[in-house]
Amino acid sequence: MDSIKETIIEVVYSILPLTVVITILQFTLIWLPTEVFIQFLIGVVLVGLGLVLFLLGVNIGLQPVGEMIGSALSKTKKLWMIVLFGVVLGIVVTIAEPDVRVLSSQIDNVSGGAIPKSVLILSVALGVGIFVGLAMLRIIFNISIVYILITGYGFIFLLAVFTPSTYVPISFDSGGVTTGPLTVPFILALGVGVASVLRGKTASKDGFGLIALASIGPVLSVLLLGVIYG
Repeated sequence: MDSIKETIIEVVYSILPLTVVITILQFTLIWLPTEVFIQFLIGVVLVGLGLVLFLLGVNIGLQPVGEMIGSALSKTKKLWMIVLFGVVLGIVVTIAEPDVRVLSSQIDNVSGGAIPKSVLILSVALGVGIFVGLAMLRIIFNISIVYILITGYGFIFLLAVFTPSTYVPISFDSGGVTTGPLTVPFILALGVGVASVLRGKTASKDGFGLIALASIGPVLSVLLLGVIYG
């Protein structure tokens, strides 16, 4: 019950400021049609209920499972297996990420189908998966995250020179949407699980930074997509 109560309070605090601001604007500046404003209020209630159920599912199921999978993979002591499943899990959790699907739908509509929805989702998922695999290698070999970030963003700026300008903002938005409510807790839990077994619980901090690394992958993959389509 405490978990449910905390989740409800968290969701209320998350959506209440936006609701208050739009309500104030409604009666001061924008004056939306009444039916539109009522639809907004209904949408707020539905979003709130959905977020409560979603976050409960994440906290009850995804986080514990992610950490247990990371621990189990590490106990095998097989490098290829840890990296392979890191890539696979990174891909599938990104495909399931709601933010990625929203972005791909909007881009598909705006571009008139020039950038297919399925192609964008797949490229973003592959980018995340590959860099989650690299993050596993970083944890295993204790590589400084600074070197990987510098190298990754160096390639990003280099590719941006050769990519059509349309794809550059899309690529950075693609990196942002991978930090959604489904991807973040699962990948973080996976990294913490791997690090806690390989170097003890005192080194669990090595499990963090995965999201920073994972968000580089989709930026690079969409920029490469721009080079190909451009």
